[in-house]
Amino acid sequence: DALPILLNSCDMAARIAHIESELRRLLAPAASIPGVREVRVLGSIGVMEMEEPVNVGDFQKKCVDRGIWVRPFGKNVYVMPPYIITDKDLETLVNATIDIVRHLPQ
Repeated sequence: DALPILLNSCDMAARIAHIESELRRLLAPAASIPGVREVRVLGSIGVMEMEEPVNVGDFQKKCVDRGIWVRPFGKNVYVMPPYIITDKDLETLVNATIDIVRHLPQ
């Protein structure tokens, strides 16, 4: 079975720790955006919790327009990149998401 070989071919714990570190760094500026209640990261998942629920349809259209895929849920905007994401792509993903959040109606 190729799956165990693939999963064991790299240090997943180190990879997740790296993504977590990058998410903490890249998402930190979002904490000062009006309407953002809290920014948190756990492993390879980053969350911007908003003061108000996010309009999913409008948000996703803005994501698609920027070439990213992020799906908010209620008041939470989750960034859950794949483990194979490059640092450059992670930066693009987070910066585009923050830009969308920055321009949400208050």
